[in-house]
Amino acid sequence: MNKRIIILTIFIIIGMIIVPTVYKIYDNNNKLKIKVVEEEFLYQAKRCYNKGDCNSLVYLKDLYQKEYIEDKLINPLTKKYYEDNSYVDLSKDTLEIKLIS
Repeated sequence: MNKRIIILTIFIIIGMIIVPTVYKIYDNNNKLKIKVVEEEFLYQAKRCYNKGDCNSLVYLKDLYQKEYIEDKLINPLTKKYYEDNSYVDLSKDTLEIKLIS
């Protein structure tokens, strides 16, 4: 009886450590996947703006039409394409990125 309680307690403690750790790793991985897509969108928007091909409000459809982005951007979590009316506002100090899936 005493041995069972000790083994059960050890499993509970291990579970309390493993479950939050795995969740944190999974959540951080998802955030990094989204950040990669946002950074690519921002980079190409800045390229287009600096060459004078785009205004300070750069839409995703403009980057497709002007061939700055060849493949459609996909939300890595839902596997859906981002809408063409997604945009980056380069005129603000915060660089607002609005990706709509």
